[in-house]
Amino acid sequence: MSPTLHVEQVLETIKKRNPGEPEFLQAVVEVLRSITPVLERRPEYIEARILERMVEPERVVMFRVPWQDDQGRCQVNRGFRIQFSSAIGPYKGGLRFHPTVYLGILKFLAFEQVFKNSLTTLPMGGGKGGSDFDPKGKSDGEVMRFCQSFMTELFKHIDPDTDVPAGDIGVGGREIGYLFGQYKRICNEFTGVLTGKGLSWGGSLIRPEATGYGCVYFCEQMLKTRGEDFRGKTCLVSGSGNVAQYTIEKLNELGAKCITLSDSEGTVYDKDGFGQEKLNWVMDLKNIHRGRIREYVTRYPQAEYFPGKRPWHIPAQCAFPSATQNEISGEDAAELVRNGCYLVGEGANMPTTPEGVEHFRAAKILYGPGKAANAGGVATSGLEMAQNSMRISWSREEVDSRLKQIMISTHDAACETAKEYGSPGDYVTGANIAGFVRVADAMLAQGLV
Repeated sequence: MSPTLHVEQVLETIKKRNPGEPEFLQAVVEVLRSITPVLERRPEYIEARILERMVEPERVVMFRVPWQDDQGRCQVNRGFRIQFSSAIGPYKGGLRFHPTVYLGILKFLAFEQVFKNSLTTLPMGGGKGGSDFDPKGKSDGEVMRFCQSFMTELFKHIDPDTDVPAGDIGVGGREIGYLFGQYKRICNEFTGVLTGKGLSWGGSLIRPEATGYGCVYFCEQMLKTRGEDFRGKTCLVSGSGNVAQYTIEKLNELGAKCITLSDSEGTVYDKDGFGQEKLNWVMDLKNIHRGRIREYVTRYPQAEYFPGKRPWHIPAQCAFPSATQNEISGEDAAELVRNGCYLVGEGANMPTTPEGVEHFRAAKILYGPGKAANAGGVATSGLEMAQNSMRISWSREEVDSRLKQIMISTHDAACETAKEYGSPGDYVTGANIAGFVRVADAMLAQGLV
C-alpha cells in the first residue's frame, strides 16, 4: 500500500471514530498529510501501525466537578485529562478552564502537545486537561472551591513521574496555587506535580514569560535565515494574556514596535506602540484587575478600539497570534500578506485555519507553526521539573539562556528537517516530521503497548 493511501485510510477511520470534534480532526489531518515523505523512507512505521496508535490517546479521564458558589448553591462542571502519549516521557501539558472546553478541543491540544514536547528534545510526553468552568467573574473563594474539587479527582491520575499538568487559558498562578495546595493536602507530599508554581514554593524564574519569549526567539532565528532582525519591524499581537504580554516585552527589547492587543471583545490599536510603561499598565489591568482591553483607550485616548474585531486588518510586517485556536481565517491570512506581513509566529495553539496556513505557505512567508514557535512554555516547564527533581533553583539568566538554546535547537530541527525532505523553508513540514520521528522511533522500540 502506498504511504499516501495509507494516510488517507487512517484519516477516514479517525473521522468515523471522532464525530463532532473538528479541532482534533484538523490537527490530525495537518500532521498526517505532512509526514507522507517519512513513510516512504520508513515503511516499518506502516507495518507497525504507528499512525493508528499515535492518533488514539493512551487514556481519557472525564469526571464531574461539583462546587459551591458564594450564594451557597451547588454548581457542577465537567473535568477532563487527556493522557495522549508517554512514549518519550511522562504526560505533560496544561489545564484549560474555559466555557468552550470539551473533549474535542482537549484532544486536539493534547495531540499537538505530543509533537511540541518532542521538538524540545526534553523527555516529556503529551497530555492536556481542563474544564468548562469559567473563572472570569468568579470570586477567589469560588475559584478556590472549584480548584479543590477538580484536584480531588485529578490527583488519582497524576504524579511527578506519570503526568505533570501546568496552566493554560484560565489557569494562572492563582489557580495553580489552589490546585497544588489541594494535591499536597490529599497526598501529604511536596513534589513537582504541577508546573507554573510560585517562586517561593517550587516555581521557576522565566516560566510566566517563557511562551512569549520563546516564540520571539524562534522567530528571530527565522529572520536570520534571511539576514534580518527585529529592529524597526512593526508587529501585530493578538490576545492580552501572558503570551501576548511577554511577546511584546521581548519584541520591545529587540527593537520592534508592537501596535495591537486584543481580547474576546475587540482590538486596541496604538500606532505609537506599547512601550514598557503602557505594557505595565496592561499587565496590571489584565493580571490584577482582570479588566477588558477596551479600558486601554480610556487611559491612552490616542489609541483606537475596534469592537468585535481582530487585529489582522492593520498593516504590519510581523504578526503574532497569541489568543486562541482558529483566530486567523483564510481571508485574514490573505489580508495580512496583502498588507506586507511576511512573518507569522504562532504564540497560541493552532491559531490559523487550514485555509490560512495554505495561504501563508503558498506566499512563502516566514511562518512558525504553534507546535514549534510556542514550545518555550512547555520547555521551561520541563526546566522547572528538572529544578524540582534536583531541589535547586536556577538564576533568571540561566533559565533564559537554556530556553533560548532550546528554541534555537527547535528552529534548527524544523528548518533542517524541511530541507532534508525537499521542502526548504516550510516549517510546518519540518516541525511535524521532526516531532513525529522521535515519538515513532520510541514507540517502535517499546513494542506493542
